[in-house]
Amino acid sequence: MSSNSNNNVEVGFIWQITDDVLRDAFKKNEIGDVVLPFVVIRRLDCILDGLNENVRETYIKFKEKVAEEKLDPILRKSAGGLKFYNISQHTLHSLKDDARNIEINFNNYLNGFNKEVRDILDNFQFDKIVARLIKNKLLYEMIDAICRIDMHSDKIDNHGMGYVFEELIRISNEQSNETAGEHFTPRDVIALMNAIMFSTEKEALSQTGIIRTIFDPACGTGGMVNLGKNYILDILLKDSNKKPIIQTYGQELNEQSYAIAKSEALITGEEANNIKHGNSFSEDYFQGKHFHYMMANPPYGVTWKKDQRFIENEALNPAGRFYAGTPRTSDGQLLFLQHMISKMEPEGSRIAVVTNGSPLFTGDAGSGESDIRKWIIENDWLECIVALPKDMFYNTGINTYIWFLTNKKEKKRKGKVQLINAIDYCRSNKKSLGNKRNEITNTHITQILDIYTNFETAKDCKIFNNDDFGFYQLTVEQPMYDNKGKKIIDKNKKPKPDSKKRDKENVPLNSDIENYFKKEVIPHLPDAWIDFDKTRIGYEINFAKYFYKYKSLRTAIEVKTEIITLESEISILLNELLN
Repeated sequence: MSSNSNNNVEVGFIWQITDDVLRDAFKKNEIGDVVLPFVVIRRLDCILDGLNENVRETYIKFKEKVAEEKLDPILRKSAGGLKFYNISQHTLHSLKDDARNIEINFNNYLNGFNKEVRDILDNFQFDKIVARLIKNKLLYEMIDAICRIDMHSDKIDNHGMGYVFEELIRISNEQSNETAGEHFTPRDVIALMNAIMFSTEKEALSQTGIIRTIFDPACGTGGMVNLGKNYILDILLKDSNKKPIIQTYGQELNEQSYAIAKSEALITGEEANNIKHGNSFSEDYFQGKHFHYMMANPPYGVTWKKDQRFIENEALNPAGRFYAGTPRTSDGQLLFLQHMISKMEPEGSRIAVVTNGSPLFTGDAGSGESDIRKWIIENDWLECIVALPKDMFYNTGINTYIWFLTNKKEKKRKGKVQLINAIDYCRSNKKSLGNKRNEITNTHITQILDIYTNFETAKDCKIFNNDDFGFYQLTVEQPMYDNKGKKIIDKNKKPKPDSKKRDKENVPLNSDIENYFKKEVIPHLPDAWIDFDKTRIGYEINFAKYFYKYKSLRTAIEVKTEIITLESEISILLNELLN
């Protein structure tokens, strides 16, 4: 937790007292589903302490005189300008005074919150949680337990509350690690993203009166934008007297994850309305808006088939997000990347996106994937890609990468792309969490950041020109022959191509096609020619090729020694079994 915030609430204490109440009725991986909404309610309850009476009096005074939509701003004003209020006659503490009617009174208390809070609780599916607590006769015990935690603003400020909530989310997701990866990115991966993305920003962020925005179009529980904000304020500008205003934004499709992200914004003083619920492709709630920083870990290999018509229609519009191309419908990662690029601030943005290997190389020349890579690289937006260690995520052990993009490259980086092979920069977890068996420590982050900052070719770093990733895909034809072994000539008096012998040849963009063809193809196929009308330009980023490590074959003596040793061990085992 932050050392410079009011942080007198121990996360372990919250988890322990709620776990003590819930452990017999809820599975370990379900406890977070109960704890998080109750922490939200308790925080709101504490902030509203001392304001409730004024809100109720105002409600009674105006409820018959003012239309409902006009009543909301009046009640917010009566709550001291807060973005939430409660018109019921109850508080969490007062509910305990009438244990016999706690079910009815608690329901009345929840319905007393303003619409935005009720929307959050609906997306938490809080009614089902309350029903289970009632069924197990635990509602009073849970309310009593949460009331033992003091979350008044003088005990824990908004920034500190963010740390508490983030830690509770982390514990909750690690308890349910079999599904955590869908909506939760490990904190060590986010820490690396922050270190690189904000490494160039300290001077700009230290200016007086700075306001900056952070956006995640697949925000899950909101961890990326919130930890990004914390990184700027508590690490990057730790010793600075000038702190910028950081505004966070996000959109999320999963209801419960959206509820967590929105509730965190609400209880930490952020604008909760900046968190939207819906499909980022077909329901872009931030259309026309631009952001200074963007971060995302979009789902891997998830189909966008149900949005296909909408996306392909937008792809026909030169001003649309997807005009550069559309990937195959089985994987929408490159759609998220285009969506974020469309929201770059003209004066400069930085983007960090986690993907698997597919967006790097899937798709032949002329395919949607290749055209999207071509568009990104030719516009000089791709700055760096970092290959992460395996087994970093809760729900997958596959190879993953962080792309860093910007429309304000430093002079030394213009026209170039840096690749960092960080697959060995990790240590084993003391305890595996789902598929997450490795972690990146602060030491590793410092080492990777140094490689990024130095911007020099080294063992784990390669610097390429943009067009090094491009290639001409040539269509190589060979003549068709008749039964007598003669070339068949078409009406234009040219050899007729044999489609069965047709082949593709990839030639680097910086090569001379004619020279390449003479040297590499003609010696093997003297009658071949290039059909230039079918030439396509493709782009791919083949990490494995760039960082290939040759392993020499073992000598015959080494192999022979190993065989003799194995034969000896087998012989000993057989003798032991027989005797």
